Amino acid sequence: MSTQASSPPQLRVTPGASAAAASRRPALVRRLGLWSAVAVLVGSTIGSGIFRSPAGIATRLPGPGPMLAVWAIGGLFALCGALTLAEIAGAFPETGGLYIYIREGWGRLPAFLFGWSELVLIRAASLGAVSTTCAEYGFRLFGRDPSAPEHVTQVHYVAAAAIALTAFFNYRGLRWGSAVQNVTTFAKYGGLLFIVLVALALGLPATGGHYTPVVPAGSLHAVPFGLALVSVLWAFDGWADLSFVAGEVKDPRRILPRALIGGTLAVVAIYLLANVAYLAVLPVGEIARSKLVAADVAQHVMGTRGAIFVAATVVVSTFGTLNGSLLTSPRIFYAMSEDRLFFSKVGAVHPRFGTPYVAVAVSATLGIAFVLLRTFEQLSDTFVTAIVPFYALGVAAVFVMRRRANYDPPFRVPLYPVVPALFVLATICLLANALINPDSRWATAAVLGTVVLGAPVYYATVGRTRAGGGSGGDSATP
Repeated sequence: MSTQASSPPQLRVTPGASAAAASRRPALVRRLGLWSAVAVLVGSTIGSGIFRSPAGIATRLPGPGPMLAVWAIGGLFALCGALTLAEIAGAFPETGGLYIYIREGWGRLPAFLFGWSELVLIRAASLGAVSTTCAEYGFRLFGRDPSAPEHVTQVHYVAAAAIALTAFFNYRGLRWGSAVQNVTTFAKYGGLLFIVLVALALGLPATGGHYTPVVPAGSLHAVPFGLALVSVLWAFDGWADLSFVAGEVKDPRRILPRALIGGTLAVVAIYLLANVAYLAVLPVGEIARSKLVAADVAQHVMGTRGAIFVAATVVVSTFGTLNGSLLTSPRIFYAMSEDRLFFSKVGAVHPRFGTPYVAVAVSATLGIAFVLLRTFEQLSDTFVTAIVPFYALGVAAVFVMRRRANYDPPFRVPLYPVVPALFVLATICLLANALINPDSRWATAAVLGTVVLGAPVYYATVGRTRAGGGSGGDSATP
């Protein structure tokens, strides 16, 4: 294992970058408090998934019991991951988060593959999918059909503009980005909670709810359940994003574990409540036909004003998620640059704004390219398949850390090793299910093949340099 993987778990100059080089460039500053840290996690997680995913889930699991069960299990998996990362993040509160944990646990090659996948697949696809949803419902908010031929191209341009705007906020400074995140998180969580309360207070007495039969015949099978769980995990994705900005969190050994656990619990709670509220107003069959179930629920309970309110909530929600993604993900490329696994310039910190401005620009540019060239379905499917293996590696790193004498986390995951093992096993089952299913087999294989393609890139560049005894240098690397 590399020397980086066995280095002590403390704040330090990232391996590969000399202390002299670090002293010549501005450093990222710890400015995020507890509320802002929670807002980053919640705001990065609650996006389009809770508004888009229920239709596909109800199609695969046409019963209230299976539908609620898959959300509960997805929430349990996300919580298992968050509990484990809360332990590791407290011990390694460094910029880059999951990238750092993979590097410390498994070495430079797996860490490079994560960064490679973030660059060519994960983050650009995520930005594209979320910005597309933001643009579509922005059109709906102003009474225009985003699927109309005359608007299809315009949607892509508006989505690209949304990426550029949030990139500007995060280029200008962490305070700008975190301020936008705080406001949009409050608005989106409050808006979703309002929908829940209205549905339960007004819709449930009128309909009596649509919770029976709990498990209709033919509504629960293993393969559809697994595919539905992938959609749920898409909706829960974001619980690990806070770790990317761990190097900018105040008092990180205290705040990071609290924010990771508290923020994830808040998301799990509102997602479960939202699905209970949807079923209070609409039967499963109607949910399966609804592309924007929250809007249909509000339309049933509150009329046109309700649908407009939900459209506005979705726009704010997705814009906040877009901002959160551009606040957190560039820190991965920044950390890779500090490790000399990426272009040296990408690690530059703006002398005035104190942000990794080149990394922000790189992330935004790739996101804009993806959103101009691909559809929402292509973008979202790519994202989920590519990120899952690295979540498993990051969480599984705790098994390696626990064997080290100098490992001193401020928080330890309860029920160890069951909690991290459950998460890792779940991700393996999800990938296996996607590869077995003929509808998703080839798309999954293509994404995983692109991830693996990063290995020869590594050995042809930075891996070859290290094998030859070089330091990695400041030369351009992939």
